Amino acid sequence: MPSEQKSIYTLQFILLCLSSLLFSSSFNMIIPELPNYLSSLGGAEYKGLIIALFTLTAGISRPFSGKLTDRWGRVPVMAIGSIVCFICGFLYPILTSVAGFLFLRLIHGFSTGFKPTSTSAYVADLVPQKRWGEALGMHGLAFSVGTAVGPAIGSAIFDAFGINVMFYSSSFMALLSILIVINMKETLVKKEKFNLSMLKIDRKDIIEWRALPAGIVTFLSYTAYGVILTLIPDWSEHLGLKNKGLFFLAFTIASVMIRFVSGKVSDRYGRPKVIITGIVIIAIALVVIGFGDSFIGMMIGASIYGIGTGILSPAVNAWTIDLSIPEHRGKAVATMYISLEAGIGLGALLAGLYYADIILRIPQIMYANAVVLVVALLYMLNWQRKS
Repeated sequence: MPSEQKSIYTLQFILLCLSSLLFSSSFNMIIPELPNYLSSLGGAEYKGLIIALFTLTAGISRPFSGKLTDRWGRVPVMAIGSIVCFICGFLYPILTSVAGFLFLRLIHGFSTGFKPTSTSAYVADLVPQKRWGEALGMHGLAFSVGTAVGPAIGSAIFDAFGINVMFYSSSFMALLSILIVINMKETLVKKEKFNLSMLKIDRKDIIEWRALPAGIVTFLSYTAYGVILTLIPDWSEHLGLKNKGLFFLAFTIASVMIRFVSGKVSDRYGRPKVIITGIVIIAIALVVIGFGDSFIGMMIGASIYGIGTGILSPAVNAWTIDLSIPEHRGKAVATMYISLEAGIGLGALLAGLYYADIILRIPQIMYANAVVLVVALLYMLNWQRKS
């Protein structure tokens, strides 16, 4: 275990954060323009699948990435995630049918199925347990910066140069992430050579039962993100915003600011209390977004949502690792991310199906999703009472 007195901000940790920032920028920068792009291909009725398909394969790939992370190594699994983003950016301009686009969304999902799983395990390897909340919070900050600048840059590139250049720029960001990752030092002590048996998944490889409470809270909480990714681009357009990435910029700035302290708070006061606080704030944000039928209202809602996720995310990540054992750390993180992808995917799918391009339904969906957050709150309060 690393010494608790040493600074966590080593060169390895900083490079890891930079790689994640670029990776996050890569796949997020195209999201705001995808709903209109799919409509232009003749697939307006499939908008709910833009995120749902992406999260489907991300979730399916988690057991594989968790097993590979624990046996093959953290670095190669991180590299695979960025490589998928790099390839997909070049394929979007080629596969221009609705079927081709939806197929690519499936393939693109493998990227987040691999990189975040191994990255969280890598952070836990580098940092002493009593500082996991702080470290995962700061790493999440870097990832969130990519989430913020990616959509804003992507929309700006789209406006100036068109959709294809935006896709190629996404590939370029992924390439930079790859170049950083492949030169990083491996932290898995008992690393094995890759063999095909590692791709054989048994039932015991899918879920780390010790981490299931964190998975349940993650699933319920992240339905909100699926709803937001699916509906906010159209909601922004309804409010007259040319750059559909502004919402994501506002929520991520708020998330980044709170992450400077939220991880340390979870280290000091415990994960459950911090997680409960994050859930409550996210529920409030959804109600505010629904009521805020104006640019100002949407930005306030975005900022509150950013604060909520900035509090919740590092605490849930650290709680997942707290609940696991070292030799199953990758599987535990994969379990949490399976839940995350399932929540995002289900939220996106149901929101898209009910929305059906009827703009006045968006507030209703926000309110309904706030109720789901109340369920997460009740589960967490019950878990805390029993523990």
